[in-house]
Amino acid sequence: MPKLDLAAASWTDVRDHVAAGNTLAFLPFGALEQHGPHLPLSTDTIQCVGVAEALAEHYSGLLLPAVPYGETWDNGRFPGTISLSASTVSAICRDIGASAQSFGVTTLVIVNGDFGNRAPVHAAAREMSIGGFDVFVLDYPGLVEVGDAVKESPWAAPGLCHADELETSMVLALEPALVHPDRYEASYPELPADFGRRPIRFDTLSPSGVFGDPRPATAAKGETIIAFVVERSVGEIDAHLDAIGATDASPIGSGDDIAATAPAAYQQGAS
Repeated sequence: MPKLDLAAASWTDVRDHVAAGNTLAFLPFGALEQHGPHLPLSTDTIQCVGVAEALAEHYSGLLLPAVPYGETWDNGRFPGTISLSASTVSAICRDIGASAQSFGVTTLVIVNGDFGNRAPVHAAAREMSIGGFDVFVLDYPGLVEVGDAVKESPWAAPGLCHADELETSMVLALEPALVHPDRYEASYPELPADFGRRPIRFDTLSPSGVFGDPRPATAAKGETIIAFVVERSVGEIDAHLDAIGATDASPIGSGDDIAATAPAAYQQGAS
């Protein structure tokens, strides 16, 4: 049975899908924030939807509509960025989770697309899990590893992906019409020693909003990155379901099935 996209489904479709034992749901949680002059504000949402769609298909799960806003205070001075408070992000997770649980979802997998969401999303997941509803969060497992394998440009900081080669490649793979190659520019700002450990507005570090070099980006690299992250995500979800003893949300395939659909570069171990 294929995934069920709630945005296009009727209530009876959802009832029947859940009644058939497909009780694993996926929530892409994105953001609307600047990603340099060459990428859309919706970059984080586009990316996490791409991963969530593949996972929902793999597990014959329920795909919830994406949350297109997140906690992105650090990009707030760039026009177009819309930021939620951390408490609002947590509240949205809890409210969506409660509704999903009410119609039979047993595990909610939140595919987080933005670093700023991590703390509030994980806090909400912990609270819901303590309350008896299983919620699991994915933060792009394997992204740094595959980034090391495919990147031709240096990291702006270890593991920092923001409007760089990796993010540009992923959007090229998912929504190429929204990318503006004529606006590519590299930016390697000097970062303070405590970068990532305290709130810092990105405009004070990179006037363009770019951290890295988008110029070597390709759609093929984006496909490789997404396939790797999806495979790693399947591994984490399977391990989680095994740990909690879930039997009603078993996958319809294996990680090997996903790897088989990845570009040849990935199957050969791109470097």
